[in-house]
Amino acid sequence: MTSGISRRARVLAAAVGTGVLVPLVATATPASAAAPAVTCTSAKAGLAAKLKKDITAALATRKGTVAVGLYDRSTNTTCTLRASSAYDSASIVKVTVLATLLWDAKKTNRYLTDRENTLAKAMITKSDNAATSTLWKQLGMTKIKNFLAAAGMTQTKPGANGYWGLTQITVTDEQKLLKLLTAKNAVLSDNSRAYIVKLMGQVVSSQRWGTPYGVPSGVTVAVKNGWLQRSTNGWRVHSVGAFKGGGHDYVMTVLSHGNSTMNYGIATIQAVAKVIHKDLAAS
Repeated sequence: MTSGISRRARVLAAAVGTGVLVPLVATATPASAAAPAVTCTSAKAGLAAKLKKDITAALATRKGTVAVGLYDRSTNTTCTLRASSAYDSASIVKVTVLATLLWDAKKTNRYLTDRENTLAKAMITKSDNAATSTLWKQLGMTKIKNFLAAAGMTQTKPGANGYWGLTQITVTDEQKLLKLLTAKNAVLSDNSRAYIVKLMGQVVSSQRWGTPYGVPSGVTVAVKNGWLQRSTNGWRVHSVGAFKGGGHDYVMTVLSHGNSTMNYGIATIQAVAKVIHKDLAAS
């Protein structure tokens, strides 16, 4: 009678004192139903449905675990997928490091030193790890945590023992940071915002992959990417970007892990970015 029935179903049946197994098995949730769906909202008629359909299709055959965030001020459009799932930050955290440095400097009404400017430029435009470690150590955990609190980035957990690349990040918090960089706010000064976006616009060509892929001509690009291989969950490959032009003003975050190679992760991110740029341009 129990042949082919899962042990869990048999245990459940025994627990309720009945030999009727079929209803218990029937209520089990299929694995596919557990996968989260892309959700989109928009003030522009038809845009949310189009984005949801196209982002879902772009990820349909991709392996790994992907999280997506999109916000376009011009059409009040938001899309999310796994918005609160935590990922190892890799080099994406470098934007947070620079934002913390500028936020802290503003509190004491000082400009960055020449040394800090040099380190900041190397950290963002070339993704220099040594420069990042120097600034991370200089700031210290208290200042970093204080900035995260000020920015409302409550889901971000700084990496311990100097391991900034293992900071836990989410789409929700990365999108909060990108929004702070691209509109007036009380956390970052206009000069600080302009400085960060300028450096993100000067990233070396070999690191300009990811969210800028398929961006329409005439749209400005600010980007920062991250990549890291570990023994569990394969490659982490991430990209955050801010885009303005063509009647749109939008920020995008795509985080991923479980990629077999770095290039596989890049291709996944670019498949998502391509349809987002296309759909917004057509709206």
